[in-house]
Amino acid sequence: RTGLTTSDQVMVWTGIIQGQRTQLHFINVMFKQPFCATGMNAAVRATVRMGIYTGAKVYFVHEGYQGLVDGGDNIKLATWESVSMMLHLGGTVIGSARCMDFKEKWGRLKAACNLVKLGITNLCVIGGDGSLTGANQFRTEWSELLADLTKEGKISAEEAKRSSHLNIVGMVGSIDNDFCGTDMTIGTDSALHRIIEVVDSITTTAQSHQRTFILEVMGRHCGYLALVTALACGADWVFIPEMPPEENWEEHLCKRLIAQRGRGSRLNVIILAEGAQDRNQKPITCDQVKNLVSKKLGFDTRSTILGHVQRGGTPSAFDRILGSRMGVEAVMALLEATPETPACVVSLSGNMAIRLPLMECVQVTKDVTVAMTEGRFEDAVKLRGKSFQNNWDTYKMLAHVTPPEMKSNINIAIINVGAPCAGMNAAVRAAVRVGIIQGHQMLAVHDGFDGLANGQIEPIIWAQVGGWTGKGGSNLGTKRHLPGKNIEQISLNITKFNIHSLIIIGGFEAYLGGLELVTAREMYEELCIPMVVIPATVSNNVPGSDFSIGADTALNTITMTCDRIKQSAAGTKRRVFIIETMGGYCGYLATMAGLSSGADDAYIYEEPFHIRDLELNVEHLIEKMKTSVKRGLILRNSNANENYTTQFLYNLYSEEGKGTFDCRMNVLGHMQQGGTPTPFDRNFGTKMGSKSVLWLTDKLKECYRHGRIFANMPDSACVLGMKKRSLVFQPLASLKDDTDFEHRIPKTEWWLRLRPILKILAKYDTVEMDTSEVAAMEHVIKKTGLVKGGKM
Repeated sequence: RTGLTTSDQVMVWTGIIQGQRTQLHFINVMFKQPFCATGMNAAVRATVRMGIYTGAKVYFVHEGYQGLVDGGDNIKLATWESVSMMLHLGGTVIGSARCMDFKEKWGRLKAACNLVKLGITNLCVIGGDGSLTGANQFRTEWSELLADLTKEGKISAEEAKRSSHLNIVGMVGSIDNDFCGTDMTIGTDSALHRIIEVVDSITTTAQSHQRTFILEVMGRHCGYLALVTALACGADWVFIPEMPPEENWEEHLCKRLIAQRGRGSRLNVIILAEGAQDRNQKPITCDQVKNLVSKKLGFDTRSTILGHVQRGGTPSAFDRILGSRMGVEAVMALLEATPETPACVVSLSGNMAIRLPLMECVQVTKDVTVAMTEGRFEDAVKLRGKSFQNNWDTYKMLAHVTPPEMKSNINIAIINVGAPCAGMNAAVRAAVRVGIIQGHQMLAVHDGFDGLANGQIEPIIWAQVGGWTGKGGSNLGTKRHLPGKNIEQISLNITKFNIHSLIIIGGFEAYLGGLELVTAREMYEELCIPMVVIPATVSNNVPGSDFSIGADTALNTITMTCDRIKQSAAGTKRRVFIIETMGGYCGYLATMAGLSSGADDAYIYEEPFHIRDLELNVEHLIEKMKTSVKRGLILRNSNANENYTTQFLYNLYSEEGKGTFDCRMNVLGHMQQGGTPTPFDRNFGTKMGSKSVLWLTDKLKECYRHGRIFANMPDSACVLGMKKRSLVFQPLASLKDDTDFEHRIPKTEWWLRLRPILKILAKYDTVEMDTSEVAAMEHVIKKTGLVKGGKM
């Protein structure tokens, strides 16, 4: 931590901008495409509240660039209350519109005049590459515009001097995820939610009638939605513009569909991006594919074009948190900007908010289009970024590879341990199929370590895991029991079933069980086999990984419930809800749900709280009830404090709020573990399962000695986890020092840095912010390479 109070930091930031009171102007616009992305309102809310928190004036510009040109009532001062109750709303409350006037210099002159008259010198733009390019052009010619306005007498020389420089920061709002430099754009995850809901509904019909379904999703120039949808639903084929199918694709497609039916599948699913094309850049349409399948194969075939339903609906928890983080980072970027700072765009890399030069991102985005036009499709995929490329590689592995006839004689066992969670089945499916593709025999262990000890082990084949990606819970069965008391029996069964390596999918019990097996290697040589632990738990408390499979699904369940509860509170007025979430001693769910639902506070074990903190919270809510926002939401992690229980908090708030507000209590319970997995958990589980088998395959080759497998080195038993920007394998033994075994949590938790944002957006006055990892400007071109002349 910096040791500075928030007010100190505000003075430092405003001091950078010539010590003047900052006036921060917020604009939300899609310039070339006047569409909005679900999740933009979270960015609007965060920008407004963070700006006001730092002492800035914040303005709404309604109807995009058109409002900037027209001025008047289109540019309004924003207040804290004006962005209340908007997190759950789709679209954008300040409007967006196509604007031809802003393309002309006279239109930009009018816009500049309107800004100068209000003393606005900072511009925050949410949009696609066209909108952001327009903003950068506006910034570049700012001095020229001021000179023309002064010459025409529309502004004074003093006004021109006061507004001598315009700072620009961008946030990308696009469901297509077509902007290079960021892993995800605002709105993409919510669009995937809409698509997967449709796919799940269609799948049940297709299975019943043994049909082939073709689903067209958005993505005129980018196949991200189609690609991730294909991974999330286990599609048989996907068409994306970045990587058209090979010549004679029609024959290959038909063979694949027949092969899938031959393996026992009752349906086929084909996903098609609206910009799909062949190698000659001729469009591939739904009707074209439908006619091919129905006429050549005789399959009962249906096609569905989703259209604008993908843009609507309630934003997902991921998009709300992403928009909030980007909004806060955008304000910080503006307050730290100097005349020499290039216009930047706030992006997401792994779980890190970063800043990238705006025009570099725009250039690389254009390079993708150039690469596709020139037929350099491999380059196009690379330029999309590491996340896109990983998705493509995983899809190819699972869908476009025929299992080999030669077997490897390797047996890999898969086991689920701990509490069930959504996404476990997706990881099992991917592991089984990639293992079969590698020539291995895959073994299913039922009912956790108990099943491993009792011999509940059987081969699992390709067809058995069909359709598993969309199923919640654990189809293999899972228990919390650790292997300790049954180590000897487990070692005997490893020999009996000739198990050469082990994939353990689960929560903290999976981590502890893996450690126990590694420790027992000294006594039982049979346990000297490669092992990998894949974190899967709603609590997100496994050391070695920033995210666990299942946590996103639980987070969305909590967020949806909080939305309904807040709606109830808004109707009755002057009501505070106390909500208890799962997580054990880990406060991840409570904190992130607090961010996504706009909670007033979230009590967690990792951040101790005392009676004075509770008093301050009550006082905060009493003051809040005096405003137009007459409702409150408090979240509490299940094991936040053994004395300050949920019932205690309910009693305290009920007593202290008498005459001002009444109180209600909800314990969400096991509903957080259920439900169908979100697109994120399906995709994450698929990639984790695939990567674990590939790693084990390489490790088995290393450990093969004298006709047998022998692995006793620390790096032969690892946790596969997401760390900041990539999936990494870390030895189980090396994670002991970063583990609080008593409370079953890692000692280092990245998401704790987001807790001040929750407090700031809830309007607490004194909040310490950890600025030690403030996003620095990075360069996207150095990472991707600028494509020219067909070379990287």
